[in-house]
Amino acid sequence: MNPASPKARPLLILLAAGLCTAGSAMGQDPIGPPAPAGGAGPSISLDLGGNGLTDPDGLGSALEVVLFMTLLSLAPAIVLTMTCFTRILVVLSFLRRAMSVQELPPAIVVTGFSFFLTLFVMAPVIDDLKSSAYDPYVAREISIETALDRAGSRMNRFMLSQTRPADLELVLDLSRTAPPQTPDDVPFHVAVPAFVLSEVKTAFQMGFVLFLPFLAIDLVVASILVSMGMFTLPPIVVSTPLKVLLFVLVDGWNIVVESLARSFVEL
Repeated sequence: MNPASPKARPLLILLAAGLCTAGSAMGQDPIGPPAPAGGAGPSISLDLGGNGLTDPDGLGSALEVVLFMTLLSLAPAIVLTMTCFTRILVVLSFLRRAMSVQELPPAIVVTGFSFFLTLFVMAPVIDDLKSSAYDPYVAREISIETALDRAGSRMNRFMLSQTRPADLELVLDLSRTAPPQTPDDVPFHVAVPAFVLSEVKTAFQMGFVLFLPFLAIDLVVASILVSMGMFTLPPIVVSTPLKVLLFVLVDGWNIVVESLARSFVEL
């Protein structure tokens, strides 16, 4: 009988089924490879770091990705607490409130402008971090620990140059830390809160100075309206256009931005 004929196909199917049954009864698979000893199933191996995990001179690629993602998740906190972003944002918020224009410019514009002005002011510090810590680490000239020490020391120097001695002494006293002999001896966990406290104080002082001319306009407008007997007319309706006009005539934006940029003089 020809095996390719239609009549022979059922016999071939029955023969194959019989071989499979016999193989199963004997504990063997006649089609696939023999099962591993001990009944263990197929195994999957996952390499997370390649040779980098055992490289004593650097971290593996997987650990570098984890560190990068951790740093990315902490980026907002780093920008808010270790750069000049806080002072710039608070001063611009004071300016909006002093001019009685609560929604102009929009909050997202103020935040974005504060961020890019922060990049402009922090450019020298960022360049130092890149040249002293990042580039040598990428070139495998230094370890990750040395790179972090250099970056922390550079940021410490910037923050302490903007921190009032009284604020630093307060944080040192609260943390029960002995007074450091040199600025390099100030612990990082002490420098950061002292820097933030000093930044908030400076921002409020600059905001108070911004409020004074606009407050004078409010008082003058309110006095004129009361003397004219216009008690039902809110003074802000008349004073707001006058504030905007005064701010434009004196080129207020340039004055504010220049004052903010020059206030960060690293000693």
